[in-house]
Amino acid sequence: MGAESATRGLPYAPVSRATIQDHVYGRLREMILTGGIEPGRTVTIQSLADAFGVSAMPVREALHRLVAEKALTVVAGRSVGIPFLSAERLADLCRVRLEVEGTAVAWATDRLESGDLDILGGLIEEMEAAAAGKDRARYVPANREFHFTIYRAAGSETLLAVIESLWLQIGPFINLIGTVDGWGVGNEQHRLMRAALVERNSKASRAALRRDITDAAGMLERMLENGSLSKNDKEAAIRKLVKAE
Repeated sequence: MGAESATRGLPYAPVSRATIQDHVYGRLREMILTGGIEPGRTVTIQSLADAFGVSAMPVREALHRLVAEKALTVVAGRSVGIPFLSAERLADLCRVRLEVEGTAVAWATDRLESGDLDILGGLIEEMEAAAAGKDRARYVPANREFHFTIYRAAGSETLLAVIESLWLQIGPFINLIGTVDGWGVGNEQHRLMRAALVERNSKASRAALRRDITDAAGMLERMLENGSLSKNDKEAAIRKLVKAE
């Protein structure tokens, strides 16, 4: 039996360039959110293409989208990295997060089901164990899933897209909080948030989220002040790092 007759009638279609680009885009977003591309590190188009097993074109197009979303910036030539975080940009992102994510929590308060609340409880315990073991690779995804379990329950795809954009911009720096004292302290706010959600108290859940966001922003502000997130440190790190994995 020939290849043509063997595949005739099967429900498949050729993979389009747009499909490949979307796949690459999704992989890159996940890398940014989980610390696969850290501040101070650069990657090249070709290294990403090799890692994903695709040509340079879909990688380039996906990177253009992420640069437009301010999740990445062109560093030099064909290399990209996480944009520099200034004190002004940190304050701006924090201010917007308080409003947008606060709205999502308020909307989700009466929509979360008992199964969602159970998931939140499990994620809190996961973060507790990760914090005790100083396991950032375990803490980061649990923290993100905790927040987005709530945000998805708000029932607004538009609001969720805005929050995802904000996390793409601030997430790489929040992940670095694992390198300073006080990492994991936000889990207390997670417990308060969940307790408020169980009670369907939108005011209290929003207040706990506000403290969670401002606590993280305060830690990042101190990192900026002591130079660990300064532009000079970032540029020095870039010069020392290999541009690709």
